[in-house]
Amino acid sequence: MKILSLLFALFLAVPAFATPPSGKPAALTQTAKVVSTIKSPPYTYLEVSQGKQTRWLAATIIAVKAGDVIQFDEGLEMRDFHSKTLKRTFPSIYFVNKVEVVPAR
Repeated sequence: MKILSLLFALFLAVPAFATPPSGKPAALTQTAKVVSTIKSPPYTYLEVSQGKQTRWLAATIIAVKAGDVIQFDEGLEMRDFHSKTLKRTFPSIYFVNKVEVVPAR
């Protein structure tokens, strides 16, 4: 239990959305369509669809809605992540550095 508490404290101390070690902004290599969103500061949780696969992302607060197409970086996957504010555990969620809405054409 002490180890879990220590790991959680360490996770909170490290900025989740830090610039990668290279010093360059994270490349927005992924594209997906937003299925649903949950705003719970300091995050926006995004359920996204990529082809036939659906997954959850967490990003800093962003104005996005269902149906938007977004681009984002690879992020960091966390398994069995429990959000205290949502009182929900995500089996898998990716904490991403940056999300951008792709302008409609």
